[in-house]
Amino acid sequence: MIVVAGEALIDLVPSPQTSLPPSPDGDSPAPGGPLPALLPRRGGGPYNTAVALGRLGSPAAFCSRISADAFGEALLDGLRAGGVDTSLVQRGSEPTTLAVADISPDGSAGYGFYADGTADRLFALPPALPAAVRALSLGTCSLVLEPGASAYESLLRREAGRGVFTALDPNIRPGLIPDPDAYRARFRSWLPDVALLKLSEEDALWLAGSGEGPGGAVGGGRDAVLAVAKEWLAAGPAAIVLTHGGDGLTVLTPGGGELTVPGERVTVVDTIGAGDTVNAALLHRLDAHDALSRTAVAALGTEDWHDILRFAARAAAVTCSRAGAEPPFAADVAA
Repeated sequence: MIVVAGEALIDLVPSPQTSLPPSPDGDSPAPGGPLPALLPRRGGGPYNTAVALGRLGSPAAFCSRISADAFGEALLDGLRAGGVDTSLVQRGSEPTTLAVADISPDGSAGYGFYADGTADRLFALPPALPAAVRALSLGTCSLVLEPGASAYESLLRREAGRGVFTALDPNIRPGLIPDPDAYRARFRSWLPDVALLKLSEEDALWLAGSGEGPGGAVGGGRDAVLAVAKEWLAAGPAAIVLTHGGDGLTVLTPGGGELTVPGERVTVVDTIGAGDTVNAALLHRLDAHDALSRTAVAALGTEDWHDILRFAARAAAVTCSRAGAEPPFAADVAA
């Protein structure tokens, strides 16, 4: 079984049918016009990863704290419909976190969060996970927002210490991080306990201190991303997978291994949940190669990684072709 731990929330996504009317110049929305309708969709990076694993056919469980409100019930329904075990889910009377999505013309999404006093932030460290658990996946807001972040961090360290294969997707949301340099240091402290690190180019540059302000000495570009990823690789992960949007994925392994596969061409509706789908697809395909351990990952060859990355690229492309976080089922990505 693969356990995914982290937040479950509701994305409020603008309806394409009610987009703002153009101004007379045709280049911007007309002032004072009607606002677009916001459609509630189940979301949260770890939640999407768990649902994607279930849809792909992997035995999966979700470990989180979910509200008892109507949105929380809808989130649980989505997990069950995806075949995800919910026995590790804690419940709370606090409201569900909301994320308001802003969809750019190219389909990429930005988010504004309403997370104060919400149920998922009060996650508590659970007892030891079941013996059948072979992998644990974490990431996104759950490792930022306290007090739950410390509980998730403790879960990562405890399970890594007992030999569970651990995967991390930082999935950076800068607006939620009050002290970027402190978070970067915390991220680096996790690396010895992470077997598989997956992150986007943009997240890698942010974590490296790219941009203005304290720690902003690292330049942008693919070479800078690869250089800093190789530094992180030396700190503990058995593999690092970098995503390049529509340009595909790269895996780095100790000893200088590096392989890139192109993305799958698709008409993009939006990119919500694409990275979460990659997380699930990597774990699902690693399991198919019987490689949910550091030793097994080290033994993977070029052909193995090519298969794993191509599978992840296909799965992400399907998600991008759909509105909201709607990951594929196994039949959608059959070779």
